[in-house]
Amino acid sequence: MPGLIPIILPGGTTIQAELADTPQKRAEGLMHREHLADDRGMLFTFPQAQAWGFWMKNTKISLDLIWINEKKQVVHMEQRVPTCTRTDDSCPQYRPNENALYVLELAAGRAETFKLQHGSTLQFHAP
Repeated sequence: MPGLIPIILPGGTTIQAELADTPQKRAEGLMHREHLADDRGMLFTFPQAQAWGFWMKNTKISLDLIWINEKKQVVHMEQRVPTCTRTDDSCPQYRPNENALYVLELAAGRAETFKLQHGSTLQFHAP
């Protein structure tokens, strides 16, 4: 699949992440998807580090959300975030306590499987 970024996790596992690097791609994210493979994710890249908020509107799969700083260290995680089926804009927002330059979305439970934790360093090259 074109545009996949390999991300090497602390245990040496590599996952392939789709890149959400434009306002349109970031707004769409994983909305309306029915499935996310265990070795796949979506990497959101932002123009500057800040406490980027995420929500699950129109997202049909439960996710792990992982905020990553400019040193590619995990600064915050929300695990097993439930889907939100509300049709208005009242889905809860998830926000880190620290600024992040990247956010990685994985299928729910994968952060635990990969033993990710606050301070874990990931290896990837975002264009």
